[in-house]
Amino acid sequence: MTEIYIIRHAEAEGNLYRRIHGHYDSLITDKGARQITALQERFDPIPVEAVYSSDLNRAIRTAAAIYKPKNLPLIISKLLREIAMGSWEDLCWGEVEEKYPEQLYYYNTSPDKWEIDGGERFSDLKNRIVSAIFEIAKINDGKTVAVVTHGGAIRALLSYILNVPPGEISRVQYCDNTAVTLLTIENGIMSLKYMNDDSHLSDALSSFRKETWWKEEDARDSRNMRFVPMNLKSDGKTYLACYKDAWQEAHGTHAGFTNIYLVWAKSRSASDPHSVARAYLQNKPCGIIELAKESVTDDQSGHIAFLYLDPPYRGKGLAVQLIGYAVWYYRRLGRTKLRLKVSADNLKARSLYKKYGFFEVGTETGALGTIIIMEKDIAKQ
Repeated sequence: MTEIYIIRHAEAEGNLYRRIHGHYDSLITDKGARQITALQERFDPIPVEAVYSSDLNRAIRTAAAIYKPKNLPLIISKLLREIAMGSWEDLCWGEVEEKYPEQLYYYNTSPDKWEIDGGERFSDLKNRIVSAIFEIAKINDGKTVAVVTHGGAIRALLSYILNVPPGEISRVQYCDNTAVTLLTIENGIMSLKYMNDDSHLSDALSSFRKETWWKEEDARDSRNMRFVPMNLKSDGKTYLACYKDAWQEAHGTHAGFTNIYLVWAKSRSASDPHSVARAYLQNKPCGIIELAKESVTDDQSGHIAFLYLDPPYRGKGLAVQLIGYAVWYYRRLGRTKLRLKVSADNLKARSLYKKYGFFEVGTETGALGTIIIMEKDIAKQ
């Protein structure tokens, strides 16, 4: 009998920014790194004899929790990858909800009907992951093995073990980041001991315990934003009102605020409409992200000129999706860092940016006092 621990990768950018990452090779987040530490503590006493991983960064980083402390080699296989998301790769889930609601419904509830350009068929994913696990069991007969893979692949594997047809896939819920499933293989039969266990994660470390979408039949998430280029000819007054509100929030006064910010935004938008975008949540405008791609530094930073959430949407963990948009935008341009400036007095904003991986790297004198320069590394590893 072979025991195989199936582990989902730690929280990565797609999970945090609510973007679609199948074969897209995203990075582990700060929370993901802490989840990996918790996973290591869970596996320290378990006598794992071989460790396998998908070839994607988020899985390899997670596998380090097991193979490094045990001084084992890591065996990497493309067969353990997530499902290929084709034309949906690195889109916002909110954009797909708006543009392709039927296909999204199929993806979550009847994946055999899901069909998009370049997307991997669910039957192919299922055959791929099941065959890979049987092959790993054959190579490691009688041993204890750990396999790090991805949420969609695990769901397909569990549907095979539980004999759940594609049209009833909702019976197999998505699992938390670093959740563990233990199965055995003997005489060609795959059996479950337990599934999707995340007991090694505290509530603060869990990606799922404060969420509810994964419990829903159609796995729809009401917190997914989408982004649309902002029409500053018709919405210039809205832009200025939002910027003025942000200025007041940062400085405690409107002194020093001018309309020059709209002039600059219009210039950026004319050069690239995607550089100034309106964020929408449930088809209601909820924020603005403005990116100054013309500000190129020696270290290839991409500058965030303006990041704004409308007041009703603040304090709800939504701002990170605006940061995710900036990551998407600047990675396409080959930038390796994000950079922004924030008032030294704006403690809430500084705390928010630190939470999501920004570091204070310098200061300068602004119109109303000291400005903190902050940066975040977005280079692919």
